[in-house]
Amino acid sequence: MADVDDRSMRERMLAGDLYLADDPELTEHCLRAMDLADAFNTTPARDRRERRRLLTELLGAIGEGTEIRPPLRVDYGGNIRIGARSFANFGLTALDVAPITIGDDVQIGPNVQLLTPTHPIEPGPRRDKWEAARPITIADNVWLGGGVIVLAGVTIGENTVVGAGAVVTRDLPANVVAVGSPARVIRTIGPDTA
Repeated sequence: MADVDDRSMRERMLAGDLYLADDPELTEHCLRAMDLADAFNTTPARDRRERRRLLTELLGAIGEGTEIRPPLRVDYGGNIRIGARSFANFGLTALDVAPITIGDDVQIGPNVQLLTPTHPIEPGPRRDKWEAARPITIADNVWLGGGVIVLAGVTIGENTVVGAGAVVTRDLPANVVAVGSPARVIRTIGPDTA
């Protein structure tokens, strides 16, 4: 693949264009994130202040009252923004090559994967290790059941529930329940009755 682009690999990555992940600058950012995630993952549960400090340093933003249970795995961390009062259970993997935006009051079950990276379909560029990414957006008050996988470029609308084990390959609208692989809408959620 001819490379006439004079932007850094990090600039290309952040723009959503093809880039090489083994670039030294990107490698350093990734290693920093892994060090912080490892420190978070091994900090005792009772040391809430240190765990919060580590998350604040690792993530792009984390809202008031949000809790993440370790282990947490990220690529860079800084491309992840989580709103207030959200909860991620054990084993969240958030590969944040592109931005991952999680709203307020989101519930994330155990072993959920948020996967922004993409790879070329063509064998040559893939063999040459080119990759790209597309952002993921999870709106307010979404519930992702255990083991849900959300793929690159997906937006999930507010109040939507995604059933355990679903693979979300396309956008989901607000106020629905979706299940399966690929995830499909099975019903609409009505307004609160309380």
